[in-house]
Amino acid sequence: MANNPYESAMTQLKRAAKIINLEPYILDILKRPVRILETGIPVKMDDGSTKIFQAYRVQYNDARGPFKGGIRFHPSADLDEVKALAFWMVIKCAVVNVPFGGSKGGITVEPKSLSLRELQQLSRGWVRAFARYLGPKKDVPAPDVYTNPTIMGWMADEFGQVAGEWQPAAFTGKPIALGGSQGRTEATGHGGFLVVEALIKKLNLNKERTTVAVQGFGNVGFYVAKKLHDAGYSVIALSDSKGGILDKRNHGMDPENVMRSKKEKGLIGGCYCAGMVCDCENYQKISNAELLEMEVDILIPAALENVITAENAGRIKAKAIVEMANGPTTPEADEILRQKKIVVVPDVLANAGGVTVSYFEWVQNNTGEAWKRAEVLDKLKPIMENSFEEIWGVSIEKKIDLRTAAFALALQRIAEAIKARGL
Repeated sequence: MANNPYESAMTQLKRAAKIINLEPYILDILKRPVRILETGIPVKMDDGSTKIFQAYRVQYNDARGPFKGGIRFHPSADLDEVKALAFWMVIKCAVVNVPFGGSKGGITVEPKSLSLRELQQLSRGWVRAFARYLGPKKDVPAPDVYTNPTIMGWMADEFGQVAGEWQPAAFTGKPIALGGSQGRTEATGHGGFLVVEALIKKLNLNKERTTVAVQGFGNVGFYVAKKLHDAGYSVIALSDSKGGILDKRNHGMDPENVMRSKKEKGLIGGCYCAGMVCDCENYQKISNAELLEMEVDILIPAALENVITAENAGRIKAKAIVEMANGPTTPEADEILRQKKIVVVPDVLANAGGVTVSYFEWVQNNTGEAWKRAEVLDKLKPIMENSFEEIWGVSIEKKIDLRTAAFALALQRIAEAIKARGL
């Protein structure tokens, strides 16, 4: 299976390991997770029937600190996907140098088909199934695709009941009322925005003349698009799972208006509406495939993995790709993009703002502090900027692409921790 995400992750690992001459025993350690957990979660449905949902938690490596990683609720969630995401979390935490390892969780489910009660029962069931392996110093889950602060609140409450005491640092991405961090909701998108700001300086682009297309209009896609628009970039195309909208004049559009329209109509249509005024002449409906192949300066895949493949990479026209989704580019596509000299800022750097602010939340919960939003975003800025500069420097020094440079830097840090522990 060419687009198996775990195979893609292992290809990336081996490529970077070769560049830095990683010791064979460390490579062997990183080729497999520390622990794979899977079970069926029974949920009594509203119609009285009982349904079993397949659930996973993969704890990949904890040499640098407690396991850390999100939980996704998605129909396509499976073990290979969760293993790949857990591995990428190990790399991501090392890239931004926060003291966590990597893990990931998932449930194979279409969450939109569940009632609120069923969703809560499923969320609490996941915690009960894996509780003995979780905790502030063991494994700290967070939100991912189709999970959110509400779900994290339920999970944190359930963990407290199982553990016999409230432990807010056991989960991050919680509601503010339960110890969540200010700025967490926008953190991933904000981190991506900071990376774009650093990138255009390297590429000598003028932000007022820089066009952007964003595929994926959930939390991450919305915030990165909004922050780029507010900073003066022309966001000319946006899409979600049902399709997208294109500004034919390249003037750009306000993502807040598009989100408002999406909430009212249930989709991103071919008309752009600002308040009561809608423009259907200068905007048109486009598909996700069309968005990926548009002639823009910056392409931002912010949905799911494997959207840029060997089949469509040759038709990508963007000057640069900033990966806000996890694993959106296959290794085969990576090679094509390298040959086309398209700069790819990898997911393990571009979307690391989320785990960085999750780390801030964990610190606040452990110390009993509560930081203001401005303080959180101020702390995030140098971490993202310095990480970008480090990876850009490795890329130039070793004459390698940014993804391989990010993996090389991360692997050096992970290897140091493994050696220091005497593993």
